[in-house]
Amino acid sequence: MERLFLGVDLGTSAMKLVLMDGYKNVLAQITENYQTARPNQGWSEIDPEIWFGCMKKAMEKALSCCDRKNLRGIGITGQMHTLVTLDETGKPVRPAIMWNDIRTKELIPELRQKMETFEEGAYLSKTISTGSPAANLYWMKEREPEHFKKIRKFLIGPDYLVYRLTGAYGTDYCEASTSCLYQIHRRQWSGEMRELLGLTNDVYPPVRGSVQVAGTLTEEMAKLFSLDRNIKVLTGTGDNPAAAVSTGCLGRGYPVISLGTSGVLMMPVAKTKEQAKGKMILFSFDGRSCSYLVQGVVQSNGNTFEWWARNMLGAADFSQIDGMLEQGRNGSSGSGLVFYPHLMGDKTLYADPDIRGAFVGLSPETRREDMLYAVVEGLCFSFRQLAEEMHLPLDRFGSVKVVGGGAKSHVWVQTLADVLKMPVEKMDGMIGPAFGIALLAAYQEGCVTSLEQISEGNVQVERCFVPDRLCSEECERRYQIYKRMHAGLKYITEGAVLR
Repeated sequence: MERLFLGVDLGTSAMKLVLMDGYKNVLAQITENYQTARPNQGWSEIDPEIWFGCMKKAMEKALSCCDRKNLRGIGITGQMHTLVTLDETGKPVRPAIMWNDIRTKELIPELRQKMETFEEGAYLSKTISTGSPAANLYWMKEREPEHFKKIRKFLIGPDYLVYRLTGAYGTDYCEASTSCLYQIHRRQWSGEMRELLGLTNDVYPPVRGSVQVAGTLTEEMAKLFSLDRNIKVLTGTGDNPAAAVSTGCLGRGYPVISLGTSGVLMMPVAKTKEQAKGKMILFSFDGRSCSYLVQGVVQSNGNTFEWWARNMLGAADFSQIDGMLEQGRNGSSGSGLVFYPHLMGDKTLYADPDIRGAFVGLSPETRREDMLYAVVEGLCFSFRQLAEEMHLPLDRFGSVKVVGGGAKSHVWVQTLADVLKMPVEKMDGMIGPAFGIALLAAYQEGCVTSLEQISEGNVQVERCFVPDRLCSEECERRYQIYKRMHAGLKYITEGAVLR
Protein backbone atom coordinates (compact mmCIF):
# COMPACT_ATOMS: atom_id res chain seq x y z
CA MET A 1 0.00 0.00 0.00
CA GLU A 2 1.32 3.44 -0.96
CA ARG A 3 2.16 5.55 2.09
CA LEU A 4 1.60 9.31 1.88
CA PHE A 5 2.90 12.23 3.93
CA LEU A 6 1.94 15.89 4.26
CA GLY A 7 4.39 18.70 4.92
CA VAL A 8 3.01 22.12 5.91
CA ASP A 9 5.14 25.28 5.94
CA LEU A 10 3.64 28.25 7.80
CA GLY A 11 5.31 31.21 6.08
CA THR A 12 5.15 34.93 6.78
CA SER A 13 2.64 35.67 4.03
CA ALA A 14 1.70 32.25 2.63
CA MET A 15 1.24 28.64 3.62
CA LYS A 16 2.89 26.02 1.44
CA LEU A 17 1.88 22.38 1.53
CA VAL A 18 3.58 19.37 -0.05
CA LEU A 19 2.06 15.90 -0.44
CA MET A 20 4.59 13.16 -1.15
CA ASP A 21 4.82 9.40 -1.10
CA GLY A 22 7.30 7.18 0.73
CA TYR A 23 9.69 7.26 -2.24
CA LYS A 24 10.02 11.08 -1.99
CA ASN A 25 7.88 11.69 -5.08
CA VAL A 26 5.92 14.94 -4.79
CA LEU A 27 2.26 14.43 -5.69
CA ALA A 28 0.89 17.90 -4.94
CA GLN A 29 2.13 21.37 -4.03
CA ILE A 30 -0.38 23.94 -2.74
CA THR A 31 0.06 27.59 -1.72
CA GLU A 32 -2.49 29.65 0.23
CA ASN A 33 -1.76 33.36 0.73
CA TYR A 34 -2.75 35.56 3.66
CA GLN A 35 -1.93 39.01 4.99
CA THR A 36 -0.70 40.15 8.35
CA ALA A 37 -2.24 43.14 10.10
CA ARG A 38 -0.24 46.28 10.89
CA PRO A 39 -2.41 48.21 13.36
CA ASN A 40 0.49 50.44 14.46
CA GLN A 41 3.85 51.44 13.02
CA GLY A 42 6.31 48.58 13.37
CA TRP A 43 3.63 46.08 14.37
CA SER A 44 2.97 42.83 12.50
CA GLU A 45 0.36 40.41 13.79
CA ILE A 46 -2.28 37.91 12.63
CA ASP A 47 -5.21 35.94 14.00
CA PRO A 48 -3.89 32.34 14.24
CA GLU A 49 -7.24 31.04 13.01
CA ILE A 50 -6.42 32.56 9.61
CA TRP A 51 -3.52 30.09 9.45
CA PHE A 52 -5.81 27.20 10.34
CA GLY A 53 -8.32 28.24 7.68
CA CYS A 54 -5.58 28.31 5.05
CA MET A 55 -4.25 24.93 6.17
CA LYS A 56 -7.75 23.48 5.89
CA LYS A 57 -8.09 24.77 2.29
CA ALA A 58 -4.63 23.53 1.33
CA MET A 59 -5.16 20.08 2.85
CA GLU A 60 -8.51 19.64 1.09
CA LYS A 61 -6.92 20.53 -2.26
CA ALA A 62 -3.97 18.20 -1.76
CA LEU A 63 -5.98 15.25 -0.44
CA SER A 64 -8.52 15.50 -3.27
CA CYS A 65 -6.01 13.85 -5.61
CA CYS A 66 -5.28 10.75 -3.53
CA ASP A 67 -6.76 8.01 -1.40
CA ARG A 68 -6.92 9.56 2.08
CA LYS A 69 -6.63 6.13 3.68
CA ASN A 70 -2.98 6.08 2.63
CA LEU A 71 -1.98 9.18 4.60
CA ARG A 72 0.39 8.14 7.38
CA GLY A 73 1.88 11.32 8.81
CA ILE A 74 1.72 15.10 8.94
CA GLY A 75 4.67 17.40 9.64
CA ILE A 76 4.35 21.11 10.32
CA THR A 77 7.10 23.70 10.12
CA GLY A 78 7.21 27.44 9.66
CA GLN A 79 8.26 30.85 10.82
CA MET A 80 10.40 30.81 13.92
CA HIS A 81 9.87 33.20 16.89
CA THR A 82 6.24 34.17 16.17
CA LEU A 83 4.41 34.16 19.52
CA VAL A 84 0.95 32.65 20.07
CA THR A 85 -0.64 33.01 23.52
CA LEU A 86 -3.62 30.89 24.57
CA ASP A 87 -6.17 31.28 27.38
CA GLU A 88 -7.66 28.61 29.66
CA THR A 89 -10.02 27.45 26.89
CA GLY A 90 -7.18 27.07 24.36
CA LYS A 91 -8.27 30.12 22.38
CA PRO A 92 -5.80 32.87 21.33
CA VAL A 93 -5.58 35.65 23.89
CA ARG A 94 -4.71 38.14 21.17
CA PRO A 95 -3.40 38.07 17.59
CA ALA A 96 -0.06 36.29 17.18
CA ILE A 97 2.93 38.67 17.30
CA MET A 98 5.06 37.97 14.24
CA TRP A 99 8.81 37.40 14.06
CA ASN A 100 9.28 40.65 12.06
CA ASP A 101 7.35 42.82 14.52
CA ILE A 102 9.51 45.57 16.05
CA ARG A 103 7.17 47.01 18.71
CA THR A 104 9.58 45.92 21.46
CA LYS A 105 12.61 47.91 20.27
CA GLU A 106 12.48 50.43 23.15
CA LEU A 107 12.35 47.59 25.69
CA ILE A 108 15.30 45.57 24.34
CA PRO A 109 18.10 47.58 26.09
CA GLU A 110 16.28 47.23 29.42
CA LEU A 111 15.79 43.50 28.89
CA ARG A 112 19.42 42.96 27.91
CA GLN A 113 20.62 44.66 31.07
CA LYS A 114 18.44 42.44 33.23
CA MET A 115 19.34 39.25 31.38
CA GLU A 116 23.11 39.73 31.63
CA THR A 117 23.01 38.58 35.28
CA PHE A 118 21.23 35.28 34.48
CA GLU A 119 22.76 31.86 33.96
CA GLU A 120 23.71 31.81 30.26
CA GLY A 121 22.71 35.47 30.42
CA ALA A 122 25.58 36.65 28.22
CA TYR A 123 24.27 34.53 25.37
CA LEU A 124 20.61 35.34 26.00
CA SER A 125 21.23 39.07 26.19
CA LYS A 126 23.32 38.96 23.01
CA THR A 127 20.68 37.14 20.97
CA ILE A 128 17.45 38.73 22.17
CA SER A 129 15.97 41.11 19.63
CA THR A 130 12.68 42.50 18.41
CA GLY A 131 10.31 39.73 17.42
CA SER A 132 11.67 37.16 19.88
CA PRO A 133 9.10 35.38 22.11
CA ALA A 134 10.86 36.57 25.27
CA ALA A 135 10.68 40.21 24.17
CA ASN A 136 7.05 39.92 23.10
CA LEU A 137 5.99 38.27 26.36
CA TYR A 138 7.74 41.07 28.27
CA TRP A 139 5.97 43.63 26.09
CA MET A 140 2.60 42.03 26.87
CA LYS A 141 3.37 42.12 30.58
CA GLU A 142 4.27 45.82 30.43
CA ARG A 143 1.81 47.12 27.80
CA GLU A 144 -1.11 44.66 27.77
CA PRO A 145 -1.37 43.38 31.37
CA GLU A 146 -5.05 42.45 30.89
CA HIS A 147 -4.06 40.07 28.09
CA PHE A 148 -0.95 38.85 29.88
CA LYS A 149 -2.99 37.71 32.90
CA LYS A 150 -5.09 35.48 30.65
CA ILE A 151 -2.11 33.48 29.30
CA ARG A 152 -2.30 29.79 30.23
CA LYS A 153 0.04 28.52 27.50
CA PHE A 154 2.33 30.05 24.91
CA LEU A 155 3.36 28.42 21.63
CA ILE A 156 5.45 29.33 18.59
CA GLY A 157 3.64 29.77 15.24
CA PRO A 158 3.79 26.21 13.78
CA ASP A 159 3.08 24.72 17.22
CA TYR A 160 -0.40 26.25 17.07
CA LEU A 161 -1.31 24.21 13.99
CA VAL A 162 -0.04 21.04 15.67
CA TYR A 163 -2.22 21.91 18.66
CA ARG A 164 -5.28 22.49 16.47
CA LEU A 165 -4.85 19.09 14.81
CA THR A 166 -4.05 17.06 17.94
CA GLY A 167 -5.12 19.06 20.98
CA ALA A 168 -1.56 18.60 22.31
CA TYR A 169 0.65 21.45 23.47
CA GLY A 170 4.35 21.33 22.70
CA THR A 171 7.33 22.73 20.85
CA ASP A 172 10.68 21.40 19.63
CA TYR A 173 14.27 22.14 20.58
CA CYS A 174 14.69 24.55 17.66
CA GLU A 175 11.80 26.79 18.68
CA ALA A 176 12.71 26.62 22.37
CA SER A 177 16.40 27.35 21.82
CA THR A 178 15.69 30.44 19.68
CA SER A 179 13.06 31.91 22.01
CA CYS A 180 15.54 33.59 24.44
CA LEU A 181 13.59 31.78 27.18
CA TYR A 182 15.72 28.63 27.13
CA GLN A 183 19.12 27.61 28.50
CA ILE A 184 20.81 25.87 25.57
CA HIS A 185 23.63 24.21 27.49
CA ARG A 186 21.41 22.93 30.31
CA ARG A 187 18.58 22.18 27.86
CA GLN A 188 15.82 23.57 29.99
CA TRP A 189 13.60 26.64 30.21
CA SER A 190 15.35 29.47 32.04
CA GLY A 191 14.08 29.85 35.59
CA GLU A 192 15.40 33.41 35.74
CA MET A 193 13.49 34.39 32.61
CA ARG A 194 10.36 32.75 33.98
CA GLU A 195 10.73 34.76 37.19
CA LEU A 196 11.39 37.99 35.28
CA LEU A 197 8.21 37.51 33.26
CA GLY A 198 6.15 36.31 36.19
CA LEU A 199 5.02 33.12 34.47
CA THR A 200 4.34 29.72 36.01
CA ASN A 201 5.85 26.43 34.87
CA ASP A 202 2.64 25.19 33.30
CA VAL A 203 2.55 28.12 30.85
CA TYR A 204 5.62 26.69 29.08
CA PRO A 205 5.07 24.01 26.43
CA PRO A 206 6.84 20.65 26.75
CA VAL A 207 9.92 20.36 24.52
CA ARG A 208 10.20 17.30 22.27
CA GLY A 209 12.33 16.04 19.39
CA SER A 210 11.18 17.20 15.97
CA VAL A 211 10.33 13.70 14.77
CA GLN A 212 8.64 12.64 17.97
CA VAL A 213 4.89 12.30 17.61
CA ALA A 214 2.98 15.16 19.23
CA GLY A 215 -0.26 13.21 18.94
CA THR A 216 -2.84 11.85 16.56
CA LEU A 217 -5.80 13.65 15.06
CA THR A 218 -8.61 14.61 17.39
CA GLU A 219 -12.04 13.19 16.61
CA GLU A 220 -13.11 16.65 15.40
CA MET A 221 -10.15 16.97 13.00
CA ALA A 222 -10.53 13.41 11.71
CA LYS A 223 -14.15 14.13 10.80
CA LEU A 224 -13.30 17.54 9.33
CA PHE A 225 -10.76 16.06 6.90
CA SER A 226 -12.36 12.60 6.51
CA LEU A 227 -9.19 10.99 7.84
CA ASP A 228 -8.32 8.16 10.19
CA ARG A 229 -7.85 9.32 13.78
CA ASN A 230 -4.59 7.36 14.07
CA ILE A 231 -2.66 9.57 11.65
CA LYS A 232 0.49 10.78 13.40
CA VAL A 233 1.33 14.47 13.67
CA LEU A 234 4.98 15.29 14.34
CA THR A 235 6.13 17.82 16.92
CA GLY A 236 7.73 19.62 13.94
CA THR A 237 10.43 22.26 13.86
CA GLY A 238 11.29 25.74 12.56
CA ASP A 239 11.51 26.52 8.86
CA ASN A 240 15.28 26.92 8.77
CA PRO A 241 16.08 23.46 10.21
CA ALA A 242 13.39 21.95 7.95
CA ALA A 243 15.03 23.63 4.94
CA ALA A 244 18.43 22.46 6.21
CA VAL A 245 17.10 18.89 6.18
CA SER A 246 15.83 19.12 2.61
CA THR A 247 19.00 20.75 1.25
CA GLY A 248 21.34 18.27 2.93
CA CYS A 249 22.87 21.03 5.06
CA LEU A 250 21.98 19.32 8.34
CA GLY A 251 22.75 15.79 7.18
CA ARG A 252 25.95 16.48 5.23
CA GLY A 253 27.32 19.44 7.18
CA TYR A 254 27.89 22.07 4.49
CA PRO A 255 26.91 25.78 4.59
CA VAL A 256 23.78 26.98 2.78
CA ILE A 257 22.61 30.50 1.92
CA SER A 258 18.89 31.01 1.41
CA LEU A 259 17.98 34.05 -0.69
CA GLY A 260 14.39 34.40 0.49
CA THR A 261 12.31 37.27 1.90
CA SER A 262 14.82 37.30 4.70
CA GLY A 263 18.28 36.03 3.82
CA VAL A 264 19.66 33.19 5.93
CA LEU A 265 23.17 31.78 6.25
CA MET A 266 23.16 28.46 8.10
CA MET A 267 25.64 25.73 8.85
CA PRO A 268 25.96 22.84 11.32
CA VAL A 269 28.66 23.33 13.97
CA ALA A 270 30.10 21.00 16.58
CA LYS A 271 29.80 23.40 19.51
CA THR A 272 28.75 26.91 20.41
CA LYS A 273 31.14 29.84 19.96
CA GLU A 274 30.51 32.41 22.66
CA GLN A 275 32.12 35.37 20.89
CA ALA A 276 30.70 34.70 17.43
CA LYS A 277 27.65 36.42 16.00
CA GLY A 278 24.61 34.41 15.02
CA LYS A 279 21.96 32.37 16.77
CA MET A 280 22.48 28.77 17.83
CA ILE A 281 19.66 26.38 17.04
CA LEU A 282 19.32 23.06 18.82
CA PHE A 283 17.96 20.29 16.64
CA SER A 284 16.97 16.86 17.84
CA PHE A 285 15.20 13.96 16.16
CA ASP A 286 14.38 11.98 19.26
CA GLY A 287 14.65 14.41 22.18
CA ARG A 288 17.82 12.72 23.43
CA SER A 289 20.74 13.54 21.11
CA CYS A 290 21.03 17.13 19.86
CA SER A 291 23.03 18.86 17.15
CA TYR A 292 23.77 22.54 16.60
CA LEU A 293 22.85 24.63 13.61
CA VAL A 294 24.07 28.22 13.58
CA GLN A 295 22.20 30.83 11.59
CA GLY A 296 22.63 34.48 10.73
CA VAL A 297 19.91 36.57 9.12
CA VAL A 298 19.76 39.45 6.66
CA GLN A 299 16.37 40.72 7.73
CA SER A 300 15.66 42.62 4.51
CA ASN A 301 16.80 40.47 1.61
CA GLY A 302 14.14 39.58 -0.93
CA ASN A 303 11.94 42.50 0.11
CA THR A 304 14.86 44.90 -0.43
CA PHE A 305 15.33 43.55 -3.95
CA GLU A 306 11.56 43.72 -4.58
CA TRP A 307 11.41 47.29 -3.27
CA TRP A 308 14.00 48.51 -5.75
CA ALA A 309 13.25 46.31 -8.77
CA ARG A 310 9.47 46.41 -8.68
CA ASN A 311 8.57 49.63 -6.88
CA MET A 312 11.37 51.96 -7.90
CA LEU A 313 12.18 50.60 -11.36
CA GLY A 314 8.78 49.21 -12.29
CA ALA A 315 10.37 46.10 -13.81
CA ALA A 316 7.62 43.87 -15.19
CA ASP A 317 9.21 40.41 -14.98
CA PHE A 318 12.29 38.63 -13.68
CA SER A 319 13.97 38.26 -17.08
CA GLN A 320 13.83 42.03 -17.50
CA ILE A 321 15.28 42.52 -14.04
CA ASP A 322 18.15 40.09 -14.68
CA GLY A 323 18.95 41.88 -17.96
CA MET A 324 19.19 45.19 -16.11
CA LEU A 325 21.36 43.54 -13.47
CA GLU A 326 23.75 42.30 -16.16
CA GLN A 327 24.07 45.82 -17.54
CA GLY A 328 24.78 47.14 -14.06
CA ARG A 329 27.39 44.47 -13.45
CA ASN A 330 29.12 45.25 -16.74
CA GLY A 331 29.26 48.94 -15.82
CA SER A 332 30.44 48.43 -12.25
CA SER A 333 34.18 48.41 -13.02
CA GLY A 334 35.79 51.27 -11.17
CA SER A 335 32.47 52.32 -9.66
CA GLY A 336 32.36 53.68 -6.12
CA LEU A 337 28.61 53.11 -5.81
CA VAL A 338 27.80 51.11 -2.68
CA PHE A 339 24.41 50.25 -1.20
CA TYR A 340 23.68 49.49 2.47
CA PRO A 341 20.78 47.01 2.43
CA HIS A 342 19.40 46.90 5.97
CA LEU A 343 16.13 48.70 5.22
CA MET A 344 14.32 47.24 8.24
CA GLY A 345 17.16 47.22 10.74
CA ASP A 346 19.52 44.37 11.63
CA LYS A 347 19.33 41.59 14.22
CA THR A 348 22.42 39.44 13.82
CA LEU A 349 25.37 41.80 13.31
CA TYR A 350 24.44 44.94 15.24
CA ALA A 351 21.10 44.18 16.92
CA ASP A 352 20.07 47.60 15.65
CA PRO A 353 16.37 47.93 14.70
CA ASP A 354 16.77 51.63 13.79
CA ILE A 355 19.47 51.44 11.13
CA ARG A 356 18.22 51.98 7.58
CA GLY A 357 19.56 51.70 4.03
CA ALA A 358 21.62 54.16 2.00
CA PHE A 359 23.44 54.66 -1.29
CA VAL A 360 26.99 56.07 -1.24
CA GLY A 361 28.90 57.22 -4.31
CA LEU A 362 26.10 58.58 -6.51
CA SER A 363 27.16 60.75 -9.45
CA PRO A 364 25.51 62.35 -12.52
CA GLU A 365 26.67 59.32 -14.51
CA THR A 366 24.88 56.82 -12.26
CA ARG A 367 22.26 54.79 -14.14
CA ARG A 368 19.30 52.94 -12.69
CA GLU A 369 20.96 49.68 -13.78
CA ASP A 370 24.00 50.63 -11.69
CA MET A 371 21.79 51.20 -8.67
CA LEU A 372 20.03 47.86 -9.15
CA TYR A 373 23.37 46.07 -9.28
CA ALA A 374 24.56 47.97 -6.20
CA VAL A 375 21.46 46.75 -4.33
CA VAL A 376 22.27 43.11 -5.13
CA GLU A 377 25.98 43.56 -4.41
CA GLY A 378 25.12 45.18 -1.06
CA LEU A 379 23.01 42.17 -0.14
CA CYS A 380 25.93 39.90 -1.07
CA PHE A 381 28.23 42.02 1.11
CA SER A 382 25.87 41.43 4.03
CA PHE A 383 26.28 37.65 3.67
CA ARG A 384 30.05 37.93 3.58
CA GLN A 385 30.00 40.05 6.72
CA LEU A 386 27.73 37.49 8.37
CA ALA A 387 30.15 34.66 7.56
CA GLU A 388 33.11 36.64 8.91
CA GLU A 389 31.48 37.69 12.16
CA MET A 390 29.88 34.28 12.73
CA HIS A 391 33.41 32.80 12.40
CA LEU A 392 32.27 30.29 9.79
CA PRO A 393 35.09 28.60 7.84
CA LEU A 394 33.34 28.63 4.47
CA ASP A 395 36.57 28.04 2.54
CA ARG A 396 36.97 24.68 4.30
CA PHE A 397 34.12 23.32 2.17
CA GLY A 398 35.39 24.71 -1.12
CA SER A 399 31.97 26.12 -2.05
CA VAL A 400 28.70 27.44 -0.67
CA LYS A 401 25.28 26.09 -1.65
CA VAL A 402 22.53 28.64 -2.47
CA VAL A 403 18.75 28.22 -2.59
CA GLY A 404 15.68 30.47 -2.57
CA GLY A 405 13.93 32.86 -4.93
CA GLY A 406 16.96 35.11 -5.36
CA ALA A 407 18.93 32.16 -6.75
CA LYS A 408 16.80 32.38 -9.91
CA SER A 409 18.98 35.33 -10.89
CA HIS A 410 22.26 34.14 -12.39
CA VAL A 411 23.74 37.61 -11.95
CA TRP A 412 22.87 37.61 -8.24
CA VAL A 413 24.51 34.21 -7.69
CA GLN A 414 27.56 35.20 -9.77
CA THR A 415 27.92 38.37 -7.70
CA LEU A 416 27.72 36.29 -4.52
CA ALA A 417 30.60 34.15 -5.82
CA ASP A 418 32.63 37.27 -6.65
CA VAL A 419 32.02 38.79 -3.21
CA LEU A 420 32.71 35.59 -1.25
CA LYS A 421 35.72 34.79 -3.48
CA MET A 422 34.66 31.16 -3.74
CA PRO A 423 32.45 28.96 -5.92
CA VAL A 424 28.71 29.16 -5.24
CA GLU A 425 26.56 26.19 -6.22
CA LYS A 426 22.93 26.79 -7.13
CA MET A 427 20.91 23.85 -5.88
CA ASP A 428 18.12 22.20 -7.79
CA GLY A 429 15.51 19.59 -6.92
CA MET A 430 12.84 19.48 -4.24
CA ILE A 431 14.11 21.70 -1.46
CA GLY A 432 12.40 23.92 1.06
CA PRO A 433 10.78 23.72 4.52
CA ALA A 434 7.50 22.02 3.45
CA PHE A 435 9.39 19.23 1.68
CA GLY A 436 11.88 18.98 4.56
CA ILE A 437 9.17 18.42 7.16
CA ALA A 438 7.38 15.92 4.88
CA LEU A 439 10.68 14.02 4.68
CA LEU A 440 10.84 13.96 8.48
CA ALA A 441 7.30 12.52 8.56
CA ALA A 442 8.50 9.80 6.17
CA TYR A 443 11.55 9.26 8.38
CA GLN A 444 9.30 8.75 11.40
CA GLU A 445 7.41 6.06 9.48
CA GLY A 446 10.67 4.33 8.48
CA CYS A 447 10.65 5.19 4.76
CA VAL A 448 14.08 6.81 5.13
CA THR A 449 16.59 5.95 7.82
CA SER A 450 18.99 8.89 8.19
CA LEU A 451 19.54 12.59 7.52
CA GLU A 452 22.06 11.66 4.83
CA GLN A 453 19.57 9.42 3.06
CA ILE A 454 16.89 12.12 3.21
CA SER A 455 18.81 14.33 0.76
CA GLU A 456 19.90 11.51 -1.55
CA GLY A 457 18.40 11.79 -5.01
CA ASN A 458 16.37 14.95 -4.43
CA VAL A 459 19.18 17.51 -4.22
CA GLN A 460 21.47 18.30 -7.15
CA VAL A 461 23.77 21.13 -8.13
CA GLU A 462 22.19 22.87 -11.12
CA ARG A 463 25.14 25.14 -11.83
CA CYS A 464 28.39 26.18 -10.20
CA PHE A 465 29.33 29.88 -10.35
CA VAL A 466 33.08 30.52 -10.14
CA PRO A 467 34.44 33.91 -9.01
CA ASP A 468 35.65 36.28 -11.72
CA ARG A 469 39.08 37.51 -10.59
CA LEU A 470 38.74 41.10 -11.84
CA CYS A 471 35.18 41.46 -10.54
CA SER A 472 36.26 40.05 -7.16
CA GLU A 473 38.97 42.68 -6.89
CA GLU A 474 36.45 45.46 -7.58
CA CYS A 475 34.02 43.92 -5.11
CA GLU A 476 36.75 43.80 -2.46
CA ARG A 477 37.38 47.53 -2.79
CA ARG A 478 33.70 48.35 -2.41
CA TYR A 479 33.32 45.86 0.45
CA GLN A 480 35.85 47.80 2.52
CA ILE A 481 33.66 50.90 2.05
CA TYR A 482 30.56 48.86 2.91
CA LYS A 483 31.98 47.73 6.26
CA ARG A 484 32.35 51.36 7.36
CA MET A 485 28.80 52.34 6.46
CA HIS A 486 27.05 51.26 9.66
CA ALA A 487 29.29 53.43 11.81
CA GLY A 488 28.99 56.27 9.31
CA LEU A 489 25.21 56.11 9.20
CA LYS A 490 25.00 55.97 13.00
CA TYR A 491 27.22 59.06 13.19
CA ILE A 492 25.10 60.96 10.66
CA THR A 493 21.81 60.07 12.30
CA GLU A 494 22.95 60.17 15.95
CA GLY A 495 20.15 61.42 18.12
CA ALA A 496 17.56 60.79 15.42
CA VAL A 497 15.68 57.73 14.23
CA LEU A 498 15.34 57.18 10.50
CA ARG A 499 11.78 56.32 9.52
